Amino acid sequence: MAAVKNPSIQLPESIKQLIPSFDSIEEERQHRKIRLAAALRVFGKFGFSEGVAGHITVRDPEYNDCFWVNPFGMSFNRIKASDLILVNEKGDVIEGKLPVNKAAFAIHSQVHAARPDVIAAAHAHSVYGKAWSCLGRLLDPITQDACAFYKDHGLFDDYTGVVNELEEGQRIAKALGEMKAIILRNHGLLTVGQTVEEAAWWFITMERSCQAQILAESSGSAVTKIDDGIALKTRDTELGFPFAGFFQFMPILQDIMHECPELVE
Repeated sequence: MAAVKNPSIQLPESIKQLIPSFDSIEEERQHRKIRLAAALRVFGKFGFSEGVAGHITVRDPEYNDCFWVNPFGMSFNRIKASDLILVNEKGDVIEGKLPVNKAAFAIHSQVHAARPDVIAAAHAHSVYGKAWSCLGRLLDPITQDACAFYKDHGLFDDYTGVVNELEEGQRIAKALGEMKAIILRNHGLLTVGQTVEEAAWWFITMERSCQAQILAESSGSAVTKIDDGIALKTRDTELGFPFAGFFQFMPILQDIMHECPELVE
């Protein structure tokens, strides 16, 4: 895991021990695959699936231009580590028997290519993310949790249909820039991270932030925004740096590993 954005943040030694270390590439690869399978199970549990849409990827630790992803047409709720497929920069499945979702390759290959710091990326057609994306707006800092995305998420304001072409993936990657998340207008959310855990958590909390803002604005009352300085401080020192995303996912990971121990197979 890379360092936090703000080097002044000091993590307790007991917390630092959660950051995994590996004795071999093979061990790291298996760890990433298990965490990816777990994140996909979580997305299924939380109802983020929409038919065959939705994908999470993790870069291979040895072959940096390849990534592991859920196979096309397989339920989030059934994914095991052994089901994941390895896809190269040409879109070829070089490990695994099932096909890759064409949209998953078009989007994720270009995000990974443009962002060497990105180890994992998550996209799904979740209900509140889709609903918020139709407004063509960024999220406002109206809740503590939404501050994680303050001035650190973008808007891809150009829906042209299902993403099947690499050029479209390149434009999404360009709109994402150096940020942790992007709203794809009339489509949904995309989040990235230095670990599977981080990318998955940003997606979960962004989806809930969309839900919170939709509910708050539907009340008909004026919505109070958090002060700019406080929102930035909350993002940078409390909720929005990479390890914070990783750590926030831990309770969810514990639950899914307990409920679905077979996912490690």
